[in-house]
Amino acid sequence: MSEKTIPMLPCRTLQPVLDFYTALGFEVTFQQKSPNPYAVVERGGIQLHFFGMKQYDPAESYSTCYIRTDDVDGLHEDFRTRLKAAYGRIPARGLPRIGPLKDTSHGVRQFLVTDPGGNCLRIGQQTSQDHHHRPAPKETFSRALHHASLLADSRDDPAGAAKILDRVLRMTDERPTPVQLLRLLVLRADAAGRLGDDETATSALAKAAAIHLTAQERESAHDDLDRLEELRG
Repeated sequence: MSEKTIPMLPCRTLQPVLDFYTALGFEVTFQQKSPNPYAVVERGGIQLHFFGMKQYDPAESYSTCYIRTDDVDGLHEDFRTRLKAAYGRIPARGLPRIGPLKDTSHGVRQFLVTDPGGNCLRIGQQTSQDHHHRPAPKETFSRALHHASLLADSRDDPAGAAKILDRVLRMTDERPTPVQLLRLLVLRADAAGRLGDDETATSALAKAAAIHLTAQERESAHDDLDRLEELRG
């Protein structure tokens, strides 16, 4: 027996969604306008189906699917390159958008892509055989980053993430390391951008860009520095 699961995702209208996936290197392999709007896109082993719903609100979408790959870094870079060519920038907020690469607490390295229909693709590569979430760190700033990242990405709750980040960034009795501060500020800017708070986003990005890092620290913060450049662009 050989089975295959294919997600069927909603959208208000097909064409903006198909244009987006074409920009990502997908091929439209099927499309119909009646009796119901329906289309299929494919790239390698990824196949996605879409159906149109006139009353559908992409901003209120909870539609998602998970895609596993054996080269998440390569796919993320290819998507970023293609989106920049299509949009003149890498869309980091609003619809559509692409998120940063992150090593999760459950043994997966992943990123999120949200299309114009509000559908979220979680694209990841397994890095551990243990899929249970690791316990939250006990150290103050690592713990804040852990919980804020979960809220911002897994729960799509940037407001909740912002509250955690603002609390630790105001602390005076403890100070984060330069890498921790960079990560806190980049995530805060990301959350602010998604909430439409451009003033806070701009301030956080400026502070993050001003942090001096050693060569070793820059290597350990590679993903966050990439995200900083995306958000500033």
